[in-house]
Amino acid sequence: MTTPYPNAVLDDKDLQEKLAAINPKYGPWVTRVAGEVWGLPLLDQKTKALIALTTDVVNQSPLGGSGSAFAAHVHIAMAQGASREEIEELFLFLTVYAGFNKMVGCFAALNDLLDAKS
Repeated sequence: MTTPYPNAVLDDKDLQEKLAAINPKYGPWVTRVAGEVWGLPLLDQKTKALIALTTDVVNQSPLGGSGSAFAAHVHIAMAQGASREEIEELFLFLTVYAGFNKMVGCFAALNDLLDAKS
């Protein structure tokens, strides 16, 4: 497990490179704006990462592929100390509030993402 970053966006150079690869103007802009909100002091980085995953679920962001926001937020959550079990518990919790049908794809995408690393 890696050491959590003080700021999951501004301190993760790999994430910044991936964002810049999407578009050279988009990446640095997202880094600045997201880095600012990730730098706010009251919520810890792990909590923010789990909230970001929640938005992916509710918005049904594209779940597949290593370049998806969902994959990035899973990576960020785990880098900030969240375990697979905590993410799975979050998904169980969200099943009640976001809907059973939405969560099926989220569990499948999580399995694909994390089992591919094994």
